[in-house]
Amino acid sequence: MSRPHGIPLPSAHRSSDPNETGSAFGDDKQGQPRPREGVRQLTGAERVRTLVESNASVSLTLPGARDTHEPDELGKGAPVARTVTPDGDVILLVSGESAAARAAAHAQDDDLTAVIEITDVAPVSVPHRIRGRAWLAGWLTPVRGADRAGCAALLAERQPVGELLGLAEAPDLPDDAPRSPRPAWMMLRLEVGEISVDDLWGAERVDPEELAGAEPDPMAAHEAELLQHLHAAHAERVADLCGLLGPRAAADLVAVPLALDRLGLRVRFIGGAGRGASAAASSSFFDARFDFPEPVADICGLRRAVHHLFAAAAH
Repeated sequence: MSRPHGIPLPSAHRSSDPNETGSAFGDDKQGQPRPREGVRQLTGAERVRTLVESNASVSLTLPGARDTHEPDELGKGAPVARTVTPDGDVILLVSGESAAARAAAHAQDDDLTAVIEITDVAPVSVPHRIRGRAWLAGWLTPVRGADRAGCAALLAERQPVGELLGLAEAPDLPDDAPRSPRPAWMMLRLEVGEISVDDLWGAERVDPEELAGAEPDPMAAHEAELLQHLHAAHAERVADLCGLLGPRAAADLVAVPLALDRLGLRVRFIGGAGRGASAAASSSFFDARFDFPEPVADICGLRRAVHHLFAAAAH
């Protein structure tokens, strides 16, 4: 599939500090630690799929779109829910009053190019709190006819939007039923032509065909709550992981759980952040990745894996 013309996506390049030692991650030129070779990680497609179906912040931009009724929007909108179809298309639920809904309705069968930008922010306070961004560019059309019921069901499986979509009733009205001039909510389909991701693991392009076959990480739905719980209730146990750092261990390091997935836990170690200093404001930090003995599939498996890490650190 050719790239939608006129939609520049960020260039994908991996950057790391070759002089960094003692950690699974180096620091790139922007200050965000990057992975080294050989570290177990999710594929680019899995990371993008996880972000698409997460609660991370998302914006929808229609390059060149114009709306004379609300010029300040200039074709931008914020979907309230999204999911991925078995074919790899992204389904978005937007307000019927949004610029995106109006533009898609007015475009009819014309190509309407669009870009989704997803911003992933750490649920705990740390330096460089933005953990990554993903961009998906393609062509936007309304979900019509018989496809509406299936797409509505997919959205409802991922996020609690069944009531908004009227799933207690038939999602499709009969052709002769009275309709309002503009629906309260509209489902849009993005046929993805290009994907780029730049996150804690690096920057790369992702083949759109791989998105359909990728699975979201099973820990994504619980990650924010679990990281916040570790940080608030088990800070001392997380700090004990300093014992696994080898020569990089130091007495003044503050340990903050930054990210987790089915493969492991990532901790940001912050130096020079004493009791009277703000850890989020510290400029001296590095990341360490602690792999689980085996991939976890549920909360019970995650609990065992984390306890295993804490036990290893204690000894």
